[in-house]
Amino acid sequence: MIVSWILEPFETAFFARALLGGVLAATICAIAGAWVVARGMAFLGEALGHGMLPGVAIATLVGASPLVGAAMSAAVMGLGIGWLTRRSRMQHDTAIGIAFVGMLATGVIVVSHSGSFATDVTAMLFGDVLAIRGGELVALGAGLVATIVVAAALHRPLVALAFDERVATTLGMRPRLARLGLSALVIVAVVASYQAVGTLLVVALLVAPPAAAALWARSMPAAMVGGAAIGALAVVGGLLASWHLATAAGASIALVAVGLLVASALLHALVGRTARETTAADAAATSPIPHPVTVPERTA
Repeated sequence: MIVSWILEPFETAFFARALLGGVLAATICAIAGAWVVARGMAFLGEALGHGMLPGVAIATLVGASPLVGAAMSAAVMGLGIGWLTRRSRMQHDTAIGIAFVGMLATGVIVVSHSGSFATDVTAMLFGDVLAIRGGELVALGAGLVATIVVAAALHRPLVALAFDERVATTLGMRPRLARLGLSALVIVAVVASYQAVGTLLVVALLVAPPAAAALWARSMPAAMVGGAAIGALAVVGGLLASWHLATAAGASIALVAVGLLVASALLHALVGRTARETTAADAAATSPIPHPVTVPERTA
């Protein structure tokens, strides 16, 4: 009964494609998201997700692929953030905020000039993982390969950058290149998961599974693998909820990912408290017990 309840939805072709596409997107997001969590750059992923809106809108209007429009828009925004931080000595988060507002406003203007954009805007914001086609699966596979190559090539500079940028500069790890590489990883992850969960919910896959895995992992590769596993579990759980409860697939995946993060945090806190109590009990059991001191009676 339970097995058929789980397997029944995936017997349809479009649901199987949604599962494969969601897992590919979750894996890409886990690799990039592990560095996003380590660097505390969740706002970059959120900003890039919204910054894709003008590219997607323009691509939809001219009949081009929304993924191509999303990639071009995210690339323009990434280059703009880099230019602002280099040329104007602006703080990184300030540059992200300015680029985010500019791109989002541009997207709203483009959308407002079309009279038949309601359905397309909903798909942009919340995704449509059930509409993934074969060509998009190929693009996701290529994005995963590119993500693995970039992450492997820049592993040492990214590790140094995650600890201290000044130390990375001293060691000759080229922190500027590492920052560009990290931005590229985030752009690929955001564009890849756009089809699955949309621009508003993309941060759920980018941050929640890697953050849940980071609580237990002792290395970045372990955080990436764990994040990919948790992300895949979120995709399966979200798709099942969408099928049996008639909920939006992208939002269901995002909600399950957040729920898994909360469960991981609660379990980690419980395990930590149990370990502390066990350590305290062992220390008390092994500590030497002082013998009572006998005070001789004084004779008259």
